[in-house]
Formats: sequence, C-alpha cells, structure tokens
Amino acid sequence: MGKRSYGQYCTVARALDVVGERWTLLLVRELSTGPKRFKDLLAGLPGIGTNLLAARLKALAGHGIVRRATLPPPAGSEVYELTELGRSLEPVVLALSRWGSRLTQEPRDGDQYRPAWVVTALRSLFEPEASGPREVYEFRIDGEAFHLRAEGGAVEARQGNAEAPDVVVSGGAETFLAMTGGRMTPEEALESGGIRFEDERDGEALARCLRMLGSATTTV
Repeated sequence: MGKRSYGQYCTVARALDVVGERWTLLLVRELSTGPKRFKDLLAGLPGIGTNLLAARLKALAGHGIVRRATLPPPAGSEVYELTELGRSLEPVVLALSRWGSRLTQEPRDGDQYRPAWVVTALRSLFEPEASGPREVYEFRIDGEAFHLRAEGGAVEARQGNAEAPDVVVSGGAETFLAMTGGRMTPEEALESGGIRFEDERDGEALARCLRMLGSATTTV
C-alpha cells in the first residue's frame, strides 16, 4: 500500500487514493476536450511546474487513466490523452463544475481563467436529453474555438471548430462565466454585446442553446 493511501477499504477512499492528489482532476479537465501536448497542459495549468506535471502524468498513466499517443500527420506531435477509464471520470469533473458554480462569484484578485475552463462549465449545464437527436454548438471564446456535440443521449466537448455547427456563439470568457455562474442571463449578455450569435442554422437549436446558457440562473 502506498504511503499516500488512506488505508481504508472503501470505494470513495480508493478513488481518492488515485485522483485525490492536487492537480489530478484538473489534468482530467484539461484532457476532456481532447489530446494535449505537454506544453499545452503546462499552459492550461498555471502554477503546476514541469516536474510536478510530469509526476502527475506518470502516476495517471500507471493507473491506466492517461496514455501517450502520437497525432496523425501533418502534426505528428506526441500528446497525452484520456483512456476509457480516464474518460469515465468526466462526469465527476462535470458534477464538481456544477457544484462549484454555486461558489463562483466575481473573480478574486489574481484569479486566472482560460477559455477551455469555460467549456467545462458550459458542458456541465448541457442536458443531452433536452437537445435534438444530433446537435452541435460551437463556442468562440476570446478567439479560441470549442464545440459541444450531443448525440444519442451523450455529449462531448472538443477543442477546435465544428463541421456544420447548428449554432455558433462568440463572446468573452468573463461573460460566459457570469452566465454559467448564474450572475447574468443570456438575454442580458446579448443586450450588452458580451455574447453574439454568429450563425444559427436551426431556430429550435438556437432556442435550446439559450435555455442551456440560462439554466444556471434558475438553479443557483
């Protein structure tokens, strides 16, 4: 038994033996939008340090949660990605995001934020059963593109532009975080110019997207 183990024959304790270390679940958050290079993970986790990041990746790989992979040409970069076991942690991260939205008010002095973190908050609001049979929402947040794809009762978030998205929403990270934290409604964000719809191929999909963005204001 490792010295950092809780030493308890309990499913919660066993899980925390593996993912309870600082930065571990944030690493899962970073990889939930797709494979990342080491330097991308370092940039997405300000304050972690190269040695600690390497140690966390090694530990997660040892538990079968993360693996190395090589992107196909022309990129050919070595990346880290979640295994099937690692992806099964995504609902845990999303549940923490929903719970954390109740604690997230105005940014504190020195708080940093990244567009990718906003996507996690957006995904935590998304209810696939409330969407159409297949729907894709693209979000352009401070110049970075991400998309949510809902199909068959499941939803995935990925970095990059989507092919033929049903709705495209642009805006700043602070505005999106204000909505996901329940401090601003979509209508207020639209009126202020904090967000704007670049393209909406389907009026019903647009309405569902607005309901998703507004759901935080009804639960917080």
